[in-house]
Amino acid sequence: MADIHRLILEHGVDRAREMATSKSGRTLVDVAAAMLAQEEDSMGITHAGFALTSLPHRSIDKAAEPEYHRKETGRCTLIVQSGRHADGSLVGVPYGAKARMILLYLQTEALKTNSRQVELGKSWHSWLKAMGESPGGKTYRLVMEQAQRITACSLQFLWETDASVTRQNAGFVNNSILFKSNPDQRQVALFQDVIELNESFYDSLKQHAVPVSEAALRHISASSTAIDVYIWLAYRLHVLNQATPVRWAALRRQFGEHYAKLSHFKPVFLDALALATAVYPEAKVEIADDGIVLHPSRPPIARREAALIA
Repeated sequence: MADIHRLILEHGVDRAREMATSKSGRTLVDVAAAMLAQEEDSMGITHAGFALTSLPHRSIDKAAEPEYHRKETGRCTLIVQSGRHADGSLVGVPYGAKARMILLYLQTEALKTNSRQVELGKSWHSWLKAMGESPGGKTYRLVMEQAQRITACSLQFLWETDASVTRQNAGFVNNSILFKSNPDQRQVALFQDVIELNESFYDSLKQHAVPVSEAALRHISASSTAIDVYIWLAYRLHVLNQATPVRWAALRRQFGEHYAKLSHFKPVFLDALALATAVYPEAKVEIADDGIVLHPSRPPIARREAALIA
């Protein structure tokens, strides 16, 4: 259990907040306390490819990368290709925390129901509530944009072994999540109340599913980097049998290639790591001068629940 959890258990939430020396420190206490107080949790599911690669954190500069995002880490490569509008203009590559939470919802519901058909609800308001998002004008616009990007794009996962490279070509979904305009945002309707995951992506998800805590991800849903770090830890820690060092260069390659300098990346990563471990109390991660050290840890979701997707 991380120091932040011990601090809360030994001194209480209010005293722990008083002892925090910054706004980010108080936020960390609040997030950790909320996770410790969580009486019920449910299993979320994500593709293992998103533990090794990731969507971009911010909108791609269309002048530099006009159509696609490529992310390579070790032996896994993700390529996401933008779709186009009817007039031929680019829809854009999905990015950021909202895109990650939309995909978490779609993947989780598909495997929990053992069906590619995922029910969204009759309106955007009901869908946002199901995803754990707070309805509002800004949230609506952000979710609408990322939903359109997700449903329009295509993707490739390439898995390299010593003998071969396996390529999986797919999209995330087969139909689009579109919205009907309405002055009353609570009544904005979806053109589809059911969305169908792409068969190839769905089959790959079943083979490469990573169980995560839905509550944990909702508590850190404002930070795309923290989401990525949490999923990576959920994927790696419970299969380790010994302490495993990961150097700063490797961490930057996976989580911060867009940072020109390592000195710019390190504080951002450490903040994201603190958030990720705040909602993953079982995680044993040590910060070292040359990177971090991962230690064998319990998975974030009980094995009996994770067995449901086996």
